[in-house]
Amino acid sequence: MLMPRKVKHRKMHRGGKVEGKCYSGDRLSFGSFGLKATEAGLISARQIEAARRAMTRYIARGGKVWIRIFPDKPMTKKGDEIPMGKGKGAVDHFVAKIFAGRILFEMDGVPKETAEKAMKLASYKLCVKTKFLASEK
Repeated sequence: MLMPRKVKHRKMHRGGKVEGKCYSGDRLSFGSFGLKATEAGLISARQIEAARRAMTRYIARGGKVWIRIFPDKPMTKKGDEIPMGKGKGAVDHFVAKIFAGRILFEMDGVPKETAEKAMKLASYKLCVKTKFLASEK
């Protein structure tokens, strides 16, 4: 799974509500087809990996897939049956903060129908609503 190799601070504040539009990473840059988030949210490293696997299995290792997001925000979790207080829990997993309009995945080297089906399979694994994009090349 994806996670940062080294971080300056081990634990991070959760932050407020994840909402708003994306102003960078909102256009296709590498491939001809893409999967775009239509709502904001947090996507875990496990979800990214599950979506990647679903796509690559469907295209049968033909073509190329780019992952345009990276989970760099640590999320902590306290153990079960731990009383209130006693500090913040240990880092449990990493998430990527996603804003509406962000390109999540890109694909090239496969027909449009194949890419659309592969992206649809990947979208089932994610916790945000998405739409399929095709470039006008």
